[in-house]
Amino acid sequence: MEALITQVTQQLAAIPDLPSGAPLVRATLDPSTTPIAHLIDHTILKPEAVTPQIEQLCREAAEHHFASVCVSPIFVPLCAQLLANTPVTICTVVGFPLGANTTACKVFETQEALDHGAREIDMVLAIGRLKAGEWRETAHDLHAVIEASHAAGALVKVIIETALLTETEKVVACLLAVRTGADFVKTSTGFAGGGATVADIRLMREVVGPHIGVKASGGIRTLATAQALIEAGADRIGTSAGVAIVAEA
Repeated sequence: MEALITQVTQQLAAIPDLPSGAPLVRATLDPSTTPIAHLIDHTILKPEAVTPQIEQLCREAAEHHFASVCVSPIFVPLCAQLLANTPVTICTVVGFPLGANTTACKVFETQEALDHGAREIDMVLAIGRLKAGEWRETAHDLHAVIEASHAAGALVKVIIETALLTETEKVVACLLAVRTGADFVKTSTGFAGGGATVADIRLMREVVGPHIGVKASGGIRTLATAQALIEAGADRIGTSAGVAIVAEA
């Protein structure tokens, strides 16, 4: 793995005009000593979600002190209103779930979400461009969203969609996220037939190092699964089963 990381790093260094950035300074939590609730993004992203479910999501997030609620963009204003007097962060998705929106569309989505109260943006990397070897274009897409988010003090998690990538492509995706200033890399949308695995979390943590976050998402329904992913290197868990996981804990 070390040799592959070195090889890809050298290839990226040879690309002219590749954008670069730095993550926001963020409070780092030690997952081994932090209550698991504080590592959970309490999530509803299914297309059939309705307002009462979002209201319940927010009540649960406030009660259990989850890190954030992660919702579709149309629900950001409601969540911002319901969670205004709590420490729970509002997270939403951009370019979701395919990553195939134009960069201008992603930036517009991001800005609108920030204006409505989102403070974490989970954006889907341009998967097809990455797989085609269009690394420069992929980096510019990432950088545009990261730059807009950071200007508003918001974090960005780059969803690399591990189920669709080879090992080399996972390394490239993670290194591009680091290069362009992402605050987290994230495994999955949950819409591509695969979710978080221990092997992918270990790979992602090895590639990005200790200075940015790794979010595991997709198929995490039990405390044992969440703990295994945290032990592998995750410091954020995206799940719709947060209440059940906390009850087990």
